[in-house]
Amino acid sequence: MKRVGPISILHIVALSMTMIGLKNHVTILPPILEVGGRDGWMSVILAAVIMCFWIFILVYIYKQAKQRPLMEWLQEATGPKTSTIFRYVVGIYLFVLAAFTMREAMQWVKTTFLPTTSIIVLLIIYIVLCILLATSNIQTIAIVNVMVLFGVLVLGFFVAFVNIQVKDYSLIRPFLEHGWEPVLKASIFPAAGYIELILLLFLQQHIKDKMRWYHFAIILFLLMGLTLGPLLGAITEFGPHEAAEQNYPAYEEWGLVTIGQFIEHLDFFSIYQWLTGAFIRVGLLLFISIDLLKMKNKKPVWFILAPAFFIICMILTLINDNLFLFIKGNYFLITTFVFFLLVSIFLFLIAFFHKKTTKKEKRRMKGGKQSETNGGKTGSSNNKRTIQEE
Repeated sequence: MKRVGPISILHIVALSMTMIGLKNHVTILPPILEVGGRDGWMSVILAAVIMCFWIFILVYIYKQAKQRPLMEWLQEATGPKTSTIFRYVVGIYLFVLAAFTMREAMQWVKTTFLPTTSIIVLLIIYIVLCILLATSNIQTIAIVNVMVLFGVLVLGFFVAFVNIQVKDYSLIRPFLEHGWEPVLKASIFPAAGYIELILLLFLQQHIKDKMRWYHFAIILFLLMGLTLGPLLGAITEFGPHEAAEQNYPAYEEWGLVTIGQFIEHLDFFSIYQWLTGAFIRVGLLLFISIDLLKMKNKKPVWFILAPAFFIICMILTLINDNLFLFIKGNYFLITTFVFFLLVSIFLFLIAFFHKKTTKKEKRRMKGGKQSETNGGKTGSSNNKRTIQEE
């Protein structure tokens, strides 16, 4: 099999777990609990089942692009104008998406354990680190991710198993207390995370081997597990009503961790989980955005993109925390889902019609060659007849 890029499918799975996993593990839990209540976990499964059908759209686009850079394929299929508009729209949106993650992470850091540190200092330090990661190569990002993901997974399983002693699974009953409506409404929030799998199309040229449909399905299944774990943990540990009042239930679960009578207050481990997840997520989003915006040299990244990113993050930090969470839960997550859904439909239609056009061109080429050969044969036979008559 032809090897295309420097990273394997396993690296892609790990990158998805960190980049999308942070969103599904932390960011989307408050709106799910607020809208879905004790049945919020059903919305996670329902959204995953529905998104299984969407995966086939993703696979179709992937097959038609044939592991070429997506923008190169799109330019060939639609022309330079359409591809340029698409390039800048998606690139800028990913830029804003990274800024939302950065704002949320830094504000959490300031609120929980660095209340007297200036948010400007925190932003400058972390933005510099993320830009350094984004201006490296995909292989470096993948290796760094594998190194930090191991610790994140170990700590995740640790908090899940240690807190079994305080979990009460009777709190998830009665099922469908308010019918299917809350479940259906809440399903858009986990779907807003799952749909970010479309970002793998922008990395396809870096993957060694060809991805199959089941690779996408496995990643979707892992993301579902990453969402269900802390969500069920929050409901069974705090109850649906108390969990819905918390800004970050996944963090609050660490406050319950105790080992014996003397070991407790281990919530500082969550700092590692959150900061490493945000580091990889922001770095990878900026990496894709830089590629889309055609910033091949590091100078425009540091002198144009980095200051712009800092300004957007600063503007977002000026928003009150409660208002920010309201905007994120009621507007931004839904907007993200709709945006990437429209992007996937657009790419699917381009792939479908481009395939038809390519087939027609091939038929014309074959027809032209056959007519040329037939014409050549007729001409030679006529020449032979003329020679014989003479």
